[in-house]
Amino acid sequence: MPLRSARSGKVSRDAVHHPLFARYYARISVAAETRMGMGRVRERLLGGLSGRVIEIGAGNGLNFAHYPGTVSEVVAIEPERRLRQLAVEAALRAEVPVDVVPGAAEALPVKSEGFDAAVVSLVLCSVRDVPRALGELRRVLRPGGEVRFFEHGRGGGRVMTFSQRALDRTVWPLLAGGCHVAREPVRALREAGFELGPYRQLLMPEQGPALPTSYCVLGRAWRPISS
Repeated sequence: MPLRSARSGKVSRDAVHHPLFARYYARISVAAETRMGMGRVRERLLGGLSGRVIEIGAGNGLNFAHYPGTVSEVVAIEPERRLRQLAVEAALRAEVPVDVVPGAAEALPVKSEGFDAAVVSLVLCSVRDVPRALGELRRVLRPGGEVRFFEHGRGGGRVMTFSQRALDRTVWPLLAGGCHVAREPVRALREAGFELGPYRQLLMPEQGPALPTSYCVLGRAWRPISS
């Protein structure tokens, strides 16, 4: 049965189809809320947001519970059917209005300059075309609109970065729903024309050995007012 968005009633189209990974991700992401401290990261990621927000790659909707009451509406884009279904369920429990809709980051199904802020959370690793996706993000943000980002990517020493690149060229994208571990989200945002604000690097999980997926960055950027 085709899914419909939580509010719009439009029939979904699956831009991405990773059913096995979606089920696995749905389980581990819930466990990571407490075991890896992801809940605290989401609070820092979303705190202080206001107005209309677009979230790209909403997954199973774990961010929804952390949006502050100053947010008037969240439009959450999720291309994978299983994760989108879970996100719809999470949207119904959220304290702010959330509309979950299908769509791909490279062709967002929304009007230009319609949002005050955008959220990208563990999604730039898996989009097919990062520059195009960030170009779409600039298009839908109003001038001066803010981007909140929490992403993982390249990090560690020479051995780790070599391992990350090797994984990206071989098995990792196939096993992890198109994820790449050697991308550089901060550089990609800068090259897409965003103004970088404060950001910090962190390891996830904070304790234990560093994995190829451990090198994360949490921060803010803005669409320039003049663009």
